[in-house]
Amino acid sequence: MQDANPSHLDLQATAKEIMQQHGFEPDFPAQVATQLANLGQQPQVSPSRDVRDLRNLLWSSIDNDTSRDLDQIEVAEHAANGDVKVMVGIADVDAFVAKLTPIDQHAARETTTVYTGIRNFPMLPEQLSTGVTSLLEDQDRLSIIIEFVVGSDGNIKSSDVYRALVRNKAQLQYNSVGAWLEGIAAPPPKVAASTELQNQLKLQSDVAQKLKSQRFQHGALNLQTDEVHPLVLNDQVIDVVKQQKNHATELIEDFMVAANGVVARLLQNVSSLRRIVRTPKRWDRIVQLAATKGEKLPAQPDSKALNDFLLRRKAADPDHFADLSLAVIKLIGPGEYVLEPAGETAPGHFGLAVQDYTHSTAPNRRFADVVTQRLIKGMLAGQRNPYSDDELTAVASNCTQKEDAARKVEREMSKRLAAVAMQRRLGEIFDAIVTGVTDHGTFVRVLQPHIEGLLAQGAQALDVGDKLKAKLIRTDVSKGYIDFARA
Repeated sequence: MQDANPSHLDLQATAKEIMQQHGFEPDFPAQVATQLANLGQQPQVSPSRDVRDLRNLLWSSIDNDTSRDLDQIEVAEHAANGDVKVMVGIADVDAFVAKLTPIDQHAARETTTVYTGIRNFPMLPEQLSTGVTSLLEDQDRLSIIIEFVVGSDGNIKSSDVYRALVRNKAQLQYNSVGAWLEGIAAPPPKVAASTELQNQLKLQSDVAQKLKSQRFQHGALNLQTDEVHPLVLNDQVIDVVKQQKNHATELIEDFMVAANGVVARLLQNVSSLRRIVRTPKRWDRIVQLAATKGEKLPAQPDSKALNDFLLRRKAADPDHFADLSLAVIKLIGPGEYVLEPAGETAPGHFGLAVQDYTHSTAPNRRFADVVTQRLIKGMLAGQRNPYSDDELTAVASNCTQKEDAARKVEREMSKRLAAVAMQRRLGEIFDAIVTGVTDHGTFVRVLQPHIEGLLAQGAQALDVGDKLKAKLIRTDVSKGYIDFARA
């Protein structure tokens, strides 16, 4: 087959076009520039009775190698009784973006930063999200502190939320810190240079593992989703690489889950946003899926029983665990935002096996978190709720819709970027697994690199889970198609 790849295809322009097709307005309106110009005239806030000075603590951040929109920093302290106090500092976006200003209105409409691999479409202007509201190294920043004390068994014993001035002492990256924490690489230079920072990160990792263990005991689901990201050099996609979880990514994930739970419980008596995953309507299909693996799940939804099954399958068949996880995720259904009126109880989060959960830890990139931040600050100041129930309902609905749209944009671009990376490998033969057999065809996933495509030739008598050799015969960048033939 012939390669169908127009050499002139502008991937950045394609990303913007796909954004617009899915209802986004990626260009900031003119009024935003005016507001940004005026922001430069605002004085820096100093510590006060309502804003603690915590700049002396050994705060650090861990994020992707290229991230500049830093939403959170962390620090932990030993207590005499063996407990550990964890403090998570969240960027105070609301301090610079007031409700109903042009920047806020744009963020409310877009609701999320969209990462397309070749270009990011920020929810907030980068002068804010990668500048004055980003918790960058060696910069004094306003933040919301979410503090919680973790016992030796991984249970949260107490919590507090307050405002503070902070200073990030070490901006670190997932890959290098994760490899060091797992003992497979030397510490990155900033960590190697400070014994205190080494001890701090090891303490954080230790308490994060206890938090995770406690969550799993309560039935939180242990799912594996294999994401691939483009490797871009000089604006050219040269390969795609699998995003690996490690101790550093888990550390941040566990701290953020705990912090979001603390905030949700803080806001129990005021109307607020909740992040929920409903009890699966298709539980019967999950039961059938388990039965095909020789396992029996209870007739009624049970996250603990489901997670025990997942853990057994991960140990028995690691090659297919990502595919099983994806099937379970689709059957459970996506998360959504809802209003929890004051004094009432919204549905819980089935995947995390918790009743109270919200999003509060990423205000530079998610609008729901900005809204929650305003609710927190209003409560701390003893003021009335800055949002009516009708406003919160509208915010929840739009955030849910735009999150779904963002997933579609990222998926469409991911396919195109994978096609770009693979077009120079036409004719190569790969180890692959069948991931789907549908009316549209048989689909396979290459094990290395982690790419999916259509098995256009030789699909007869194959079923999900079968292993095969697959030859790459065609890519189409403009459509994001990758076609294989059985070798």
